[in-house]
Amino acid sequence: MIYLFVFFLISVLVFLFSLYQNFSQHRQFTETPFLSWLGIFVWGDAIIFAPFWMISSLLCLTAKNLNLFLFITSLFWVVRSLGETIYWFNQQFSTLNRNPPERLFGYRFIKNDSIWFIYQNFWQCLTIISVLCAIFIYGKTF
Repeated sequence: MIYLFVFFLISVLVFLFSLYQNFSQHRQFTETPFLSWLGIFVWGDAIIFAPFWMISSLLCLTAKNLNLFLFITSLFWVVRSLGETIYWFNQQFSTLNRNPPERLFGYRFIKNDSIWFIYQNFWQCLTIISVLCAIFIYGKTF
């Protein structure tokens, strides 16, 4: 249960800092690689996802059910990874280039815009892993 409480506190701190980043600094599209484990890739994401994690952890802390939190986390990653799969699929065919290949992790190995479908494939694999985790944890939770 300490894990859930610490997770709640981290979410509160991230939310408060995201308010500053979004509304005072106008950094909605500034990347936050250190928060990607929360599904927060830019500061704009934190406005929504930090409260989501606060509520989820508080709910599971109240219910004293870590498995429920793991199930919620798995479902979150199913939805988030599906969204990212669609995002990177669309990037391949868009005339608007929001993600220049040379700025992406892995570009030094794949030196052209095919890095976009590598990202898409990564997110597809994460979707499968998240679905399997959700199914497994569901069986342990309910």
